Amino acid sequence: MKFLHCADVHLDSPMRGLARYDGAPIEQIRGATRHAFERLVRVAIEEAVAFVVIAGDLYDGDRDDFQTAMFFQRQLRALSEAGIPVVIAYGNHDAANEITKRLTLPEGVHAFPHNAAGTVELKDVGVALHGRSYANRAVFEDLSLGYPRPIQDLLNIGVLHTSIDGRPGHDPYAPCTMDGLINRGYSYWALGHVHKREHHTREGVHIVFPGNLQGRDVGETGPKGATLVDYEDDKVQSVVHRDLASVRWARLEIDLGDTSTVDEALEAVITELDMLQGSSEAELHAVRVVLKASPAVSNEWLREPERYDAQLRADATGNNETLWLERIELRPVPSPPTEVSGEALGAVREALASLRTGADTPARSNMVGLLAGLRSRFGPELKDVVQLGAGVLDEASFPELLDEVESLLVAELEKGS
Repeated sequence: MKFLHCADVHLDSPMRGLARYDGAPIEQIRGATRHAFERLVRVAIEEAVAFVVIAGDLYDGDRDDFQTAMFFQRQLRALSEAGIPVVIAYGNHDAANEITKRLTLPEGVHAFPHNAAGTVELKDVGVALHGRSYANRAVFEDLSLGYPRPIQDLLNIGVLHTSIDGRPGHDPYAPCTMDGLINRGYSYWALGHVHKREHHTREGVHIVFPGNLQGRDVGETGPKGATLVDYEDDKVQSVVHRDLASVRWARLEIDLGDTSTVDEALEAVITELDMLQGSSEAELHAVRVVLKASPAVSNEWLREPERYDAQLRADATGNNETLWLERIELRPVPSPPTEVSGEALGAVREALASLRTGADTPARSNMVGLLAGLRSRFGPELKDVVQLGAGVLDEASFPELLDEVESLLVAELEKGS
């Protein structure tokens, strides 16, 4: 028999910030969470799964949108009519959401209580699911400690929204340990909260984060979807990822070191983008392109950045509605010192070399202070204001910033010579 495990659906997530992108397929991206959930329901019915388990964060924050509620109800009814039960453990976003409090669940849909752990027995398919929902957004106790003992002769599944052992970039909610989960005696842990897929197997116990159902920005790249689990009696037989995202986000880093002209560089990028599109069946590939270019290419590009940015977008997308370039970043590679010519270029290199080595400590400190001020004013996305590709404006990114500053200055000096 089979079941589907998903988490972090974030239905109708507002996808903030899209409006700043000229020509972005805003409606397609904003509808992606619904499309992914529709795909989940379709797969559940096609695979004739025994049940679906949702490990938290169905909704997104404290939004109170009954259009979202109506959509969710329609999908639940489709599963109910197909005879597929649904089991839900509400997570931190659900606890803050008014829809969670008001929604009446259809027949065959079970939500775990928030005041104590509960159990849902699906005896006809040989399964017992144990779980607990969040009572409020911030839960800092180990909820798993209150989960009941496994029920003999059934496949026992723990459902929990957690930052098990702590996960970078995620709030430390419902903290627990891998050892603690294994010691509960369940065969499978259906987890949520971490948006990147993880599958751990120890002592015959499967501990799985399926990742979020649909990536929401370029920080959530790669395949997204749910986990399809095959089981027999009280043993898990296989655990397989099913890609369900309608929009796949990607960060494509391309080394253009072998190209000597912008035309060659553009051709190389198009080839890489074609390969990327062939790697999945997503309805839209949203791609951030990061180009590491030689001095010859970067200097030419930086003389007319808007022209070449527009050219790449036109060549890559054209009438292709399955590709959107979210951003194009150029990461210039400084030319070696032997290529320096002219007094002005020599002075630029000498000053930057002093900053790199830390020989001019006051100047370096002033530069770091300037970066902090810019970050405070414009936020982390300073590259929207100037042509710098470094992701973080702090001292750790100093060498990368200096490389890019050097190439920008060289391009300007050569343009004026």
